[in-house]
Amino acid sequence: MTDWKTEITAAAARIEGHVIRTPVATLDGFGLPYPVDVKLEQMQHTGTFKARGAFNTLLSMDVPAAGVVAASGGNHGAAAAYAAKSLGHPAHIFVPEMAGPSKINLIRATGAELSVVPGEYANALELAREHEAKTGAMQIHAYDAPGTVAGQGTCMREWEEQGLQADTILIAVGGGGLIAGAMGWLQGARKVVAVEPSTSCALNAALTAGEPVDVDVSGVAANALGARRIGSICFDLARSTGVHSVLVEDEAITDAQQALWHEARQLVEPAGATALAALMSGAYTPEPGERVAVLICGANIAPDPFAG
Repeated sequence: MTDWKTEITAAAARIEGHVIRTPVATLDGFGLPYPVDVKLEQMQHTGTFKARGAFNTLLSMDVPAAGVVAASGGNHGAAAAYAAKSLGHPAHIFVPEMAGPSKINLIRATGAELSVVPGEYANALELAREHEAKTGAMQIHAYDAPGTVAGQGTCMREWEEQGLQADTILIAVGGGGLIAGAMGWLQGARKVVAVEPSTSCALNAALTAGEPVDVDVSGVAANALGARRIGSICFDLARSTGVHSVLVEDEAITDAQQALWHEARQLVEPAGATALAALMSGAYTPEPGERVAVLICGANIAPDPFAG
């Protein structure tokens, strides 16, 4: 059994100086009668927490001359490409067309080789695996690999170092790397709420079925939270730590996205607003006196509001 506390502590030391220690705040508003603690992880390199896992993976392994390959809905690909470039490795990123121009352009800006393929994340992953087998490049999985999960877990470790007081933390879920890292670090010490779009809910479906299952993927957050099947690491941790799972509709996500801009001047993509949507829509209602926190996880809005 993996000692996640030890792995995440080692990851934090490994990636120090390569990632941003993102700020935290306590925000009022959003139509809620209580304050919400937030961590602004959308201010991380390339606009998401993904840089943590990418740097941890690359710094903990011998990277072959063929470099790095990754499949991604967009955000992981940008982080993997950024980390590879920072450390002097070539990278080839595979993304589906649904990643959208904003994330595709972000990856191109790193100088990585990029293949845009028809379909969704699962299609990009299939081609990335073919590239790995053909070239010997090292695969950085977006969410279901120990190095990725340990890297993402440094986000929750860092938040606790910054004085997190919340009883309950709400985290958006796609493939499950971020929430797996949080669960691995917390070990049940705080309540963790998994928030997924109702149209892309791999973890919720797996918990209902008792095992990971394939789900259909669509909706406003699909290019970030659109994993067809939850990662096995996340599923195992969710069952062992008793994660609470809720679903939100697209309208609630876009409402939260707009509220973050209008009330807090935080410009985030739909995935970045999904956890807050659970509070604003009532999908999760805290008990009296329960202090809640929201991990804001992504900034790569589409279309890019400042694209020329």
